[in-house]
Amino acid sequence: MYGDLHVITAEGAEATLDLRGGHVRRFAVTGDGRTIEPTHTAPWVEDGAIQEDESILPNLRYLSGDFFCAPFADQGPDGAPSHGWPGNARWTVLETVPHPDGGTIARYELTRPVLGARVVKEFVLRDGHPFLYQRHIFHGGEGAIPVASHGMTRFPAGGRLAFSPKRFGSTPPKAPEPDPALGRSLLAYPAEFTDLARVPLADGRFADITTYPFGQKHEDFVMLVEAEGSTLGWALATRPDQRDIYVSLKNPADLPVTLLWFSNGGRDYKPWNGRHVGVQGIEEGRTFGAGGYAASIAPNALTEQGVPTALVLDPEGEVEVRNVIGGLPLPAGWTRAAGVAVGADSLTVTDESGASLTVPYDASFLARGR
Repeated sequence: MYGDLHVITAEGAEATLDLRGGHVRRFAVTGDGRTIEPTHTAPWVEDGAIQEDESILPNLRYLSGDFFCAPFADQGPDGAPSHGWPGNARWTVLETVPHPDGGTIARYELTRPVLGARVVKEFVLRDGHPFLYQRHIFHGGEGAIPVASHGMTRFPAGGRLAFSPKRFGSTPPKAPEPDPALGRSLLAYPAEFTDLARVPLADGRFADITTYPFGQKHEDFVMLVEAEGSTLGWALATRPDQRDIYVSLKNPADLPVTLLWFSNGGRDYKPWNGRHVGVQGIEEGRTFGAGGYAASIAPNALTEQGVPTALVLDPEGEVEVRNVIGGLPLPAGWTRAAGVAVGADSLTVTDESGASLTVPYDASFLARGR
């Protein structure tokens, strides 16, 4: 009935899901006579040699846009590959129905269980809203599992990042690419910091990770922990050359950490081959950084501070995770989108100059209790 790509639309928005691995192949917002495509697709997704090479994980072959990870970072206890079955196995279309307030709701089912749970993905596009509203629902299952979205944008000519207040940031114990024969990392590992403009580099200097790029030919990874009491987590990526802003939104009660993946030509082996350049992962998670399944379900440095690092499944019911990605036009004269405020049915983004832009937004989607 369906091929590999499933498209849904609403007035002013379109989303394409790659059913082979549950990746958002394309997200586009149309308005003011132009189309914004704020998400990233890897340069090899149309490369036949890569697509036919089964030694490469599906989540790398189909790498694009945003996808859901369960578990995040490493292999699962049920034999799942890195980032889990949701980012590596096929999804089937359950239904596509009109949204009661205008737009489209699409639901998909993962063909593999996760810790015994049936997993359903729900996408919502609302007429006039520049956002893709996402739910991932676990029906049944048993145990706990670290989860995260895997949103990505790309800075073809550099840009700026801004975030909701964070408690602190840190790098993992080991660099993503420690072997110079395979790739390069620039940050210090491990390290902890509170100033995103002064993140320790391996050579003793500091990097401002809110300005992209902060280096050349490198792969780096950072975890940011949401500030205590936060009711809305947000990230903004200003792309001046594209004249747009990539937006990531979450409820910190669901996803208390933001995982930043700086992928800027720092991997020399396939499928990367030095060509994955300018990419910024903004991955909203409930996980112990890149520590993986075992570290996330066990007591760790975050759980000791009251920060949950795994989602507990309900054998007799369901649990879910929500996140939102969006794309906004960059108003003339803006240099860096730097703030977010939510109204009853709108979202306002402010520039560091104080100028503002207000767009339609479903504030009830994330503002729910667990």
